[in-house]
Amino acid sequence: MKEITSVQNPYIKSLALLQEKSKERKKTGTFLIEGIREIELALKGGYELDTVLFLPEINPEEQIVKLVGYKTQLFEISKEVYQKLAYRDTTEGVLAVAKSKSFSLADLKLPKNPLILVAEAPEKPGNIGAMLRTADAANLDAVIIANPKSDMYNPNIVRSSVGCLFTNQIAVGTTSEIITFLKENKIDFYAATLQNSTSYHVQDYTTPTALVVGTEATGLSQEWRDNATQNIIIPMQGEIDSMNVSVAAAILIFEAKRQRNFK
Repeated sequence: MKEITSVQNPYIKSLALLQEKSKERKKTGTFLIEGIREIELALKGGYELDTVLFLPEINPEEQIVKLVGYKTQLFEISKEVYQKLAYRDTTEGVLAVAKSKSFSLADLKLPKNPLILVAEAPEKPGNIGAMLRTADAANLDAVIIANPKSDMYNPNIVRSSVGCLFTNQIAVGTTSEIITFLKENKIDFYAATLQNSTSYHVQDYTTPTALVVGTEATGLSQEWRDNATQNIIIPMQGEIDSMNVSVAAAILIFEAKRQRNFK
């Protein structure tokens, strides 16, 4: 069993850089996972772990071996090293270095009658995490991010998704690529927008469907509005004309699930 106690250790410095820099995650093809549940979900989702670092006073070695098996490289680390690398305030005492996956549209495996969420250019990693949690709760067939502002292994996405980054089928692409993909696969798509819209609840989502949401600041791009099967709107009764994108996505998703459950 190897042990690392110094925050000046070159390997620890490289992991800190991995946590902080998207460029480093892309260059190495790796990222950090924090927490027992998140590691369990990553393994269930087919992610390969390179290394696990743990605080033995919180997680004994035998517990870590039971979690990840004997093939993964293990390091005992000090509390100072853990605090250097941990993203969350709570202390679970375990981190894993995992290998990234491709998020190609071509890799999606969809059923005959899919239900998909598309989010265009979400600005806040926390909103992406919240949408992934909702997608997991609804057992969506895929989540597609158009024109992403940050890489999907941003530590705030990993944290805020509470592991649902690993439980969903995910793809990324440009708006044009995704629209082409949906059309080629004969998937109707409904764009949540203020312009030329009908109320979301009168549409039929029981056929192959993608629900498309945009940012709170600018909404969806014109390309989505022009190509959508139908533009839809969630009627608002207060003074403002928009809501948090993850909340809007949840409303649309569970209306579609309601319709499908009663079909």
